[in-house]
Amino acid sequence: MLTENVKTFEKVSDEHRIGLIRRLRNELIKYFLDEPNLKAYFKEHYKYTLNAIRIAIIKKELQELYNSSVDLVQYATLLIEMKQAGTASLTTKNEELFYEELDMIFRKYIIY
Repeated sequence: MLTENVKTFEKVSDEHRIGLIRRLRNELIKYFLDEPNLKAYFKEHYKYTLNAIRIAIIKKELQELYNSSVDLVQYATLLIEMKQAGTASLTTKNEELFYEELDMIFRKYIIY
């Protein structure tokens, strides 16, 4: 019985960590769904100006990502670190993982 309770607690903790990652990822996605933020990011990080068609397509992909579950492979290292530390908090160094996932979408629409 005790073993079952420990497993349940670990599962809840893992679910809590995944939920935290999803909430933070989705906050970042919401930021980029705001068109001025998306344009400014592209201009600053890629030195690229988006046209209306690319903006619409990127926003569609971002919305699909927003509605999807967390890619556990993408965040596996972070989840392991959080579990080993026994915490459900993130550090600023983990922020890169969130941007990496979005950059995979963004890079598809840069044409020089």
